[in-house]
Amino acid sequence: MIIRDVNELKNTDRSVSDAQWTSVRMLLADDQMGFSFHITYIQAGSEHTFHYKNHFESVWCVSGKGSIEDLETGEVHEIKPGVMYALDKHDKHTVRCEEELVLACCFNPPVTGKEVHREDGSYAAPDEAA
Repeated sequence: MIIRDVNELKNTDRSVSDAQWTSVRMLLADDQMGFSFHITYIQAGSEHTFHYKNHFESVWCVSGKGSIEDLETGEVHEIKPGVMYALDKHDKHTVRCEEELVLACCFNPPVTGKEVHREDGSYAAPDEAA
């Protein structure tokens, strides 16, 4: 059994940040669960484009308000507490935050915690060098 407290992980190497978001990695590949689980905080007023070409991601909104745009179709969907979205086709997308978003995220395959977003918004495939 694995028990972890997000508040205890915020100042460890399991907390990864950029200028406008922080992702606390509750479960990583080395936990051998077959997925990784993160609590991600995205600052109000920010906008982020991602394209997880090598991972599937599902996201559930805990709190905050924003939107997600599917960059292939142009469809925009509201993000608010209780809303889940799943990037089941490696969808290139933009997340826009009106109020700070707190999101619970799962990645498959699991991330290692050492990934860095590449210029195209993706993470390297698990078998590529990070």
